[in-house]
Amino acid sequence: MHISDFGISNLSFLDSPNFFLIAGPCAIEDEDMAFAIAERILDITQRLKIPFIFKGSYRKANRSSIHSFTGIGDEKALTIIKKVGSSLRVPVTTDIHSATEANLAAEYVDILQIPAFLCRQTDILVAAAQTGKVVNIKKGQFLNATAMHHAVMKVRDSGNDTIMLSERGSMFGYQDLVVDYRGIPEMQSEGVPVIMDCTHSLQQPNQPSGVTGGKPALISTIAKAAVAVGVDGLFIETHPNPASAKSDGANMLPLDKLESLLENLVKIRQAILPN
Repeated sequence: MHISDFGISNLSFLDSPNFFLIAGPCAIEDEDMAFAIAERILDITQRLKIPFIFKGSYRKANRSSIHSFTGIGDEKALTIIKKVGSSLRVPVTTDIHSATEANLAAEYVDILQIPAFLCRQTDILVAAAQTGKVVNIKKGQFLNATAMHHAVMKVRDSGNDTIMLSERGSMFGYQDLVVDYRGIPEMQSEGVPVIMDCTHSLQQPNQPSGVTGGKPALISTIAKAAVAVGVDGLFIETHPNPASAKSDGANMLPLDKLESLLENLVKIRQAILPN
């Protein structure tokens, strides 16, 4: 299933035999950075015929430390996200953190993303559904795939059937995540596109430093396995210099490694397509 099945006109070009890609920086740091990343991703994805959705967080609400970067201002960041979408003619998405943010963010983006920690919060799911936007719900790190049925039904019962689900790993021990790839077809059985979050599934949260760690060297492993299983879309956070990124630099993919990764992933996708 592809987003175009939803019948939303500005996303209709996503009807592609390829997987689609949600990608961008973890957080919006400034306009120049956002455009530099988006333009490079668009150049790569157009050549490879991969439908592209630009992602950027306008505010980071879930931080390990009170001193961590949270954003440049909600409306300033949202305006940049919207400008990227309108200028480059690509759909855009961002995450919301409360029910009261749904209507605000919906004025700027095509897809509202529900963070994994909030996937069971009825009020935020209902508020997102009622905007009429596509709702991408990340599976909680504390849930199995079948439990996401209830999140899907909360959105559907609120009058919105434009839903996507994202796999982002499950907690294993105290500071690590693992991916159970059985969850991809299990969530697809809900009749919704399923996305593999290749970067957040490699986070190492709850570090003593107060800064989340990660294993970016394994991004290609996570992505290749997901495409082989038949995932509908991939989510990859990327940055020209992750070491200098203001948020989640430890698990982002360096932008200069994205092209070769996607080239390999397209080959895997082509190999598993029915003749």
